[in-house]
Amino acid sequence: MQYPSDDSFIGRTAPSLTNRRGRQASEASSSVRKNEKPLLFLDIDGVLSLFGFPSHTRPDGVWLNVDGIVHLISATAAEHLQRLGAAYEIVWCSGWEEKDNEHLVGALTLSGPLPFLTFPPADGSRHWKLASIDAHAAQRPLAWVDDAHDDGCHAWAADR
Repeated sequence: MQYPSDDSFIGRTAPSLTNRRGRQASEASSSVRKNEKPLLFLDIDGVLSLFGFPSHTRPDGVWLNVDGIVHLISATAAEHLQRLGAAYEIVWCSGWEEKDNEHLVGALTLSGPLPFLTFPPADGSRHWKLASIDAHAAQRPLAWVDDAHDDGCHAWAADR
């Protein structure tokens, strides 16, 4: 995994891996808020699951079949997550939702599942992940790593 460019590291203010299925992040809000680490909302596709590279320069990684879609998971992702977990409370922030832990805990040899966000239907007024990020984070410091930030995400981060 390469570290993201500034454009993919949104909402920075300031990197614990935690049952096999995990828990929806909103279910864990009270216990998570006691943790003083900043939150790290982590997308999967385009961040841990690599794509867009020429076939002759494929990065090192492991192929993972998730519901018929093959993903190349970076060979260094597990190490990076362990290091990030020392400084951040990591929360999956991906359209995979509960499938994050189902497929990645074993593939990345994590010590346990991570909290994950679920997403309401998009209303079209702003990025489809922001309502869930806001609901979970409240006023906690956070970082959000994603490969699909738009201008609205940048404005949200600046206002935050």
